[in-house]
Amino acid sequence: MINIDNYAYASKLKRKNPMEKVAFALLTLGVCLWGNSILLSLVVLLIMTWLSVRKGGIPLRFFLKLMLLPMSFLILGVLMIAFQISNDPQQFVMSVPVFGTFLGFSKIGIETAAQLFFRALGAVSCLYYLSLNTPMVDLLSVLRKLKCPKILVELMSLIYRFIFVLMETAETMYTAQNSRLGYSSLKAGYHSLGALASTLFIRAYKRSDEIYTAMEARGYDGDIEVLEELAPFSWQGFLPAVLINMILIGSVLLGRQYIGRLL
Repeated sequence: MINIDNYAYASKLKRKNPMEKVAFALLTLGVCLWGNSILLSLVVLLIMTWLSVRKGGIPLRFFLKLMLLPMSFLILGVLMIAFQISNDPQQFVMSVPVFGTFLGFSKIGIETAAQLFFRALGAVSCLYYLSLNTPMVDLLSVLRKLKCPKILVELMSLIYRFIFVLMETAETMYTAQNSRLGYSSLKAGYHSLGALASTLFIRAYKRSDEIYTAMEARGYDGDIEVLEELAPFSWQGFLPAVLINMILIGSVLLGRQYIGRLL
């Protein structure tokens, strides 16, 4: 998460108006979910990868490593969708007989699983584009401009800050344990890991309470005031997002019409 935050501040697209990036990411995300097409999802994935790597300067290896995280969960999920039970072996591409019934992968199940897999990857790539090229401060600024509830924005800001407090506390504890050979063997490692897990949230809570007290001592009254960089705003900046998504929608509609004529 720290790497994501660092890349967001170092991105070449950082100075681009955050409202334009949010609009483009959310519009493309909506089109990807609406289209329910493997080809459309792959196109969205390629567009977001190209924008993040080529335009934003995000290393391709790091972007692909991030994509592997949801991919591992998706593979396990879609396998259960493709896996079916039936008495008719003809509908299976691959099946195994078990007590008079058949367990296997059907053609419809495989198609549904593939559509869900690539649609989820396309949607995740949209969110990665937004998070890797837009600092959290800019995202909170967009939410304020969109008139989101004030309490929601402040809670998001505090939770985001306290996540780093939790990670910093865990790293400090791990370094202290490791310096005392707490992970020199498997048994010692399990013991140290258990001790870390049992005291981590207590120490992180105390640390966050100290930070909150310090904020109140400096005049915190429920509003977190931060300096925002004024990015150039123009309605023309939304045209690429609209045009790209119109092309994607048109392609899906034409593809469905063509398939309908063939059937």
